[in-house]
Amino acid sequence: MLSSNIKKEQNRTFAHRRRCVLGVTLLGVVLFCSTDWASEPISIKLADGTEVATTVHSANGNSLILWLLTGYGPQPGETRLATELAHAGLEVWQPRLLEARWLPELESNLAQVPAEDIAQLIDRAHRDTGKSVYLLGASRAAMLALRGAQAWQAQHPQGTALTGAMLLHPNLLVGPPAPGKEAVYHALARQTRLPIFIIQPTLSPWHWSVAQTQAVLETGGSKVYVRIVPNTRDRFYFRPDATMQEEREAKNLPLYLREAVVQLAEVQLPTRPPVATTASHPAQPATGKRGLNPYTADPVPATLLLPDLEGHMHALGDYRGRVVLVNFWASWCPPCVHEIPSLQRLKDKLSGRPFTILAVNMAEDRHTVRTFLRDKVHADFTVLLDADGETLKRWKVFVFPTSFVIGPDGRIRYGAYGDLPWDEEPAVGIIQALLPKN
Repeated sequence: MLSSNIKKEQNRTFAHRRRCVLGVTLLGVVLFCSTDWASEPISIKLADGTEVATTVHSANGNSLILWLLTGYGPQPGETRLATELAHAGLEVWQPRLLEARWLPELESNLAQVPAEDIAQLIDRAHRDTGKSVYLLGASRAAMLALRGAQAWQAQHPQGTALTGAMLLHPNLLVGPPAPGKEAVYHALARQTRLPIFIIQPTLSPWHWSVAQTQAVLETGGSKVYVRIVPNTRDRFYFRPDATMQEEREAKNLPLYLREAVVQLAEVQLPTRPPVATTASHPAQPATGKRGLNPYTADPVPATLLLPDLEGHMHALGDYRGRVVLVNFWASWCPPCVHEIPSLQRLKDKLSGRPFTILAVNMAEDRHTVRTFLRDKVHADFTVLLDADGETLKRWKVFVFPTSFVIGPDGRIRYGAYGDLPWDEEPAVGIIQALLPKN
């Protein structure tokens, strides 16, 4: 039975519409039709009295998406997507969780939202509509979805209301690892037991570790599907600077999510209990420190043998006796682009000294990189092409940009993740101190 709040909203006089969408998915050509209502706000009171403002996009189907929004504030693209999903027969609830807990709209604050809030919202959505509930979260909201799912499952060991989760470019790491260190996943990622559908853009740091993320989730008994979205960046469905390709994929996203609902609904997980895990964080910090810091992983560099823009091969060993700055970057990565001018100024400042910059581009084609360097920034240091991302994986790069400073002896001395002012102190002083004295 519908709650009084929802009844009140639906008893208002506003037109309902029937709309059909023809989509091509892995399941074949599908015609999605539904009668949907205009979106309406409701207020949901949690057990502790907290009021959660929630936008409900009603639909006549049997599935409901509880969308845990990002920490970027209200986005028109998210509203458009919710509307399209309702048109396709998927009801969408969008709770304003940060606002309810008086937290600033910052993605990092999602970690402060109690998992119990999500568990209660799942109960409320299912009780009021009788529909199967699917969680949806992007980036760090994906971790909130997993926390909420575990809290609900702990309360309903045999419950069937929560049918699965859809995660867009999920970030399930404890934090950015120090350069050269292995990524550390939240222990909960290994304990999750749920049908999961990952939607992963290719122009994203998480694209390179999506297979690892899938494997981590499956250790707890989850069934995980992955759809790769080509030539798109994270948050492609609401980016103000979206490319034509991203706009096309934003229009396809409702079909991808509908496909996910169909697949997740068919999953029957074994009845055995989840595998017990003793996963814990390592004794050393799981996250790296911002800035240029002494390198604490194995100082012997991984193999680096790549072509430049003219097709000439470069091996790291060719630069023995020089200080080498290896910088992993991509043209679609704003922090990477931001630091390129300072890298060029550093090269100019150390002109004539035994110093080399090798800028390893992440899997973009030669034409794209050439055009970017011609039209967007000026840089005449050596750019190498890691076409398949294998070098990135060998060097354990999880954050863009990531840089390594290699001494004349060929050993890694310093590492950094994130953009830096390379032509200022302390970076200049650190690099100058490594230069051969003669």
